[in-house]
This record gives sequence, structure tokens and C-alpha cells, in this order.
Amino acid sequence: MASDTVLDVTDSQTDATYEPLCVHVERIVRQYFTTLGDDIPTDLYELILKEVERPLLTVVLEQTRGNQSKCAQILGLNRGTLRKKLKAYHLT
Repeated sequence: MASDTVLDVTDSQTDATYEPLCVHVERIVRQYFTTLGDDIPTDLYELILKEVERPLLTVVLEQTRGNQSKCAQILGLNRGTLRKKLKAYHLT
């Protein structure tokens, strides 16, 4: 999949294509604001990144059987950056 391709969430067992990932993210962010009511969140950008980045790293590491070089390549990161992120999330 090219880096400019929209990421579709698919069910491999039924081959059904669902909405793009961005649709799911938008829905969750809207729900988050609804849940907050009149409260104003802080550091929302950082919160969203952490909520997405940790499982992304976990799944790609699983798919590469722990091969950090392959993981970094798939993610488009250099290996040093990947290692810092893995350490930050206690994934090493």
C-alpha cells in the first residue's frame, strides 16, 4: 500500500471493506467531546497520538516478529527513532 493510499479497515474473514480509519478516528474524537460536555480538554493532540501510536507499534512489531529494522521500514521511521518510541512505551 502506498503512503498516500487511504487506509481502509477490512475484515479479512468476510472481505468486507468498512470506512477508512480517519472516519473511525473522527467519530471517536466527536464522542470524546460529547462525553466532556462543557469541559475543555488539554493536550488532546498528544493524547490522540499516544492512543494510536502504542497499538500501531505493537501490531507492526508483532507482524515483523520483533524485527525492528523491518518495523521501522514499514512505519517509515529510522531505526533510532523507532527504538526511542519503543522505549517510551515500554515495548522493549
